[in-house]
Amino acid sequence: MHEAVHDVSNGEELARLRAALSAAGDVAYEWDLALDSITWSGDVEKAFGIANGQLPVSGPQFNALVAQEDLAARTNFVTRLRAGETQFECEYRLRLPRKGESWVHDRASAEFDESGNAVRVVGILRFMDPDISRAGRREHLANFDPLTGHFNRARLREALEHSLNFTKRYDLNGAFLLVGVDKLTMVNQAFGHEAADSVLLAIGDRLDRCLRASDVIGRVGGDRFGAILSNLPTDDIDAATDKILDAIRNAPIDTPEGPVYATVSIGAVPFPGAINTAQDVMMRADAALQQAKKNGRDCATTYTFSPEQKEHHKSCIVIAEQVQRALREKRLRFAYQPIVDSVTRVAKFHECLLRIVQPDGEVVVAGKFMPVVEDLGMIRSVDRTVLERAVEELALYPEARMAVNVSGLTTTDRSWMRSADAMLRGRPDIAERMVIEITETAGLEDLEACCRFVSTLRDLGCEIALDDFGAGYTSFRHLKQLAVNKVKIDGSFVRKIGENPENLVFIRTLIDLARTFGLETVAECVETEEEADLLLNEGVHYMQGYAFGKPDLVAPWQAIDTDREIAGFGVLENKPANESPAPVGFAMPAPV
Repeated sequence: MHEAVHDVSNGEELARLRAALSAAGDVAYEWDLALDSITWSGDVEKAFGIANGQLPVSGPQFNALVAQEDLAARTNFVTRLRAGETQFECEYRLRLPRKGESWVHDRASAEFDESGNAVRVVGILRFMDPDISRAGRREHLANFDPLTGHFNRARLREALEHSLNFTKRYDLNGAFLLVGVDKLTMVNQAFGHEAADSVLLAIGDRLDRCLRASDVIGRVGGDRFGAILSNLPTDDIDAATDKILDAIRNAPIDTPEGPVYATVSIGAVPFPGAINTAQDVMMRADAALQQAKKNGRDCATTYTFSPEQKEHHKSCIVIAEQVQRALREKRLRFAYQPIVDSVTRVAKFHECLLRIVQPDGEVVVAGKFMPVVEDLGMIRSVDRTVLERAVEELALYPEARMAVNVSGLTTTDRSWMRSADAMLRGRPDIAERMVIEITETAGLEDLEACCRFVSTLRDLGCEIALDDFGAGYTSFRHLKQLAVNKVKIDGSFVRKIGENPENLVFIRTLIDLARTFGLETVAECVETEEEADLLLNEGVHYMQGYAFGKPDLVAPWQAIDTDREIAGFGVLENKPANESPAPVGFAMPAPV
């Protein structure tokens, strides 16, 4: 494409190029960076809907046509060209006087002088079909912040996961910066929303300018930006944060209400270190940011690991290796606990609780390894194994009805959703016998992603249960948006309710809330008949707990078939789950 534009040297070739571009509905441009001069080819007047004399002939003039929300996304790619990348392509909107909003696909390459400086950019603008542009808009909205044009929180977290995996694979270092605008609320109150938006746009632009082309920037919400600095030595973090602080504080920001001086506070987290998930990195960055604000704002704080934290991490690695070995050797098993109808006390389905069966027969309960699995970013592999196991067992035993748990991280995992779709699409006989449990707190962390997760699984035929209901104090609005089928009342409110009238009142409130939305209720941790009778009187639909059965490695539908292999996951032994303490290798490290 570069040569097709740049090698034009005579009128005949130029005419052929213009004819080809016109037929395709495309326009070509050549941008001289030294002179900041743009030359256009093709039927430009028709494409832009403006007279030749009004065409943009410089970078600022063209940027004035780009939708403000998309400007950062485009300028970021141009910045990368200037920094040494040879090609880029992206999609953004142009707002044209006569044609209105038009989506374009911009594909370009750069030329460099002998010193390695970009001197010219040549490219082609393709005006997209309206139907395609609508799809592009949906894709854009799913990944980019509508105000600044940078990645949104979900997309940034996904990019951070990739960066963490990359640094671990190649033994590199990186850093995540959480940049919070100081006292943006005061700007909003004093000058209005437009002024505050101008501040956010300007800070996003300055981050683009002072960070490297390879760094990834996103807006994580409100007054905060996140930046992923891959392949950055830990010793260089201070220099990077100082550069940002200077870029923000040293020049005023133009707003509709006049110039505004702004500062930022920064929380920095080096990685991988003793953390391995994007969620953990962002949580620690938030803690560091809060400390920076306590230190007086307009400064940066780097999260550091104590000797105790490092020792904790080593212990976690030992457990992680044990879990990985169990996955390879297919020693991850279900322990089945009945969930009974509150009236008949007959089991309607069974919750599948994870266990690891050691080679010597010892059974390790989930509480000994699942916190580490989540902390070290292994949960997606485990959740995928759980899904595969559950689907295959449901296919093998038509009478089985199972509830399985997935992590909050999995609700945003597109690959897990693709796997679920592949396994359950067109198999309603299996999907309708599966209940997917998600925690209430996970649902509140990323409500939008969780709603998509729930909707997709319900479309496949599964039921969804909101676990630990009451622990996160879900609002009416959140409960309505999540559109689950069941809520499981957190066991901390159920235990010894006969001795705690306050808990009984709270449970009554939760049941009334669930009834308002037409949801079925499940009471967890029911240990006595007296507790069961109290819950029945309050209107609970289902119950689960030791009063009706402990977790067992053999489900009722397997009892007559104990020597049978289940879809390659190994023979399930006909014996109850051993709830004794875990082996030494699985002793959970004390939190630090």
